[in-house]
Amino acid sequence: MRFTLKQIGYFVATAETGSITQASERVNISQPSISSAITALEEEFGIQLFIRHHAQGLSLTAEGQRFLREAKALLLQAEEVQAAASMISAKIGGPLEIGCLSTLFPLAVPELLSVFRKRYEAARVNALDGNQAELFESLRHGRIALLLTYDMNIPPDFDFMPMAPLPPYAFVGGSHRFARRRSVSLKELEGEDFLLLDLPMSRDYFLSLFREVGIAPRIAGRYAYIDIIRSLVARGEGYGLANAQPKNLSTLDGHKLAYLSLEDKLRPLVYGVATLKGLRRTPTADAFIELCRELLLNQKLPGTR
Repeated sequence: MRFTLKQIGYFVATAETGSITQASERVNISQPSISSAITALEEEFGIQLFIRHHAQGLSLTAEGQRFLREAKALLLQAEEVQAAASMISAKIGGPLEIGCLSTLFPLAVPELLSVFRKRYEAARVNALDGNQAELFESLRHGRIALLLTYDMNIPPDFDFMPMAPLPPYAFVGGSHRFARRRSVSLKELEGEDFLLLDLPMSRDYFLSLFREVGIAPRIAGRYAYIDIIRSLVARGEGYGLANAQPKNLSTLDGHKLAYLSLEDKLRPLVYGVATLKGLRRTPTADAFIELCRELLLNQKLPGTR
């Protein structure tokens, strides 16, 4: 079949108005386009639809009247198909791009993805990692629909839904003199080499903890990846600070770490979901946020002690 629903619609408008001019005004299309559509339908089906009356418009032939009944039924069915498609599009499925802070990603995202994909098989979720500044830009430019992050410098054009606090802690190597302790103060670590997680906003947060207690850290290295710091700390190169304690007490190369609560009263980081204000979310994005509430709100972060 070589006809379109638009051609059918133009025919119905012409049949109901009895005039190509009035049909053109009704459907807001040029008169030649309507004439061409009618001619194409007549040629396609091998029937004459209208009798052309000079200066008096058009009237339907007997075949045209029957064709009009079927054409209206076809347009009605097309509307029902469109309504059904709208209902389908409102269901949870299709692509979803999310972002997660690189330090949170290996702890939170795998479980979220696993549960979500089992629950909504029609959905295709892709998760991106990065630092705070990179992910803020991705969210602002529509490359991701939502972002799992900390409450650090959230821009005013973002909404932030807090999930749970994560207090800072220190970690040292398994053979460190503090390794058998459960807690330590930053003052006790003042003379030790400190390995700083050097990411936008993260570095400012960790350095602010030292300012809160009135000391300055002895920074011996700056690294963009927490696993690098963990490996160096495990070999006695200093100590590190972080907020999420992995269940695994070993580094990637198999050396042991010890996690120590900080005795100082320090501001925790709160992790949660950031979205762009005013952005209309898809049902799939809403479903993922609801899963975050289910698994994370006031709960222990997956993958942590």
